[in-house]
Amino acid sequence: MAVQRMDNIGIVVDDLDAAIAFFTELGMELEGRTQVEGRSAGSVVGFDDLRSEIAMMRVPDAPGRIELSKYHSPRAVTPEREVTPVNTLGLHRIMFAVDDLEDTLARLRPHGAELVGEVTRYEDSYLLCYLRGPSGIVLALAEQLS
Repeated sequence: MAVQRMDNIGIVVDDLDAAIAFFTELGMELEGRTQVEGRSAGSVVGFDDLRSEIAMMRVPDAPGRIELSKYHSPRAVTPEREVTPVNTLGLHRIMFAVDDLEDTLARLRPHGAELVGEVTRYEDSYLLCYLRGPSGIVLALAEQLS
């Protein structure tokens, strides 16, 4: 038996509307938004009771989805360091291929995006950067050069 596909990546956020706006500006589409609550939903993630709201974002005309979750009960836990460095153990980042990196950055900055380092040219192949978005989410953007 083999894995059929990677369905989605789950990200816990503190402001669901801001995260939806950020990923929409990136070019993703809102597939759906719903409340998730109760004992059966909580048992999946190890809580006796759960109340949360989720939004599923998808890449248009391509595989790839992100499930954004806002926990109301129990409340989300803030890590010891609110802004963790990119070499912190665990989920490192999500990378998106974009057609115009500078334009994408310009559109995301009003939604709170901040560069982690700087935009860098990798050989003659890519423009690359890391940025931090809502709730400290780290994204990488890559623009392929000719």
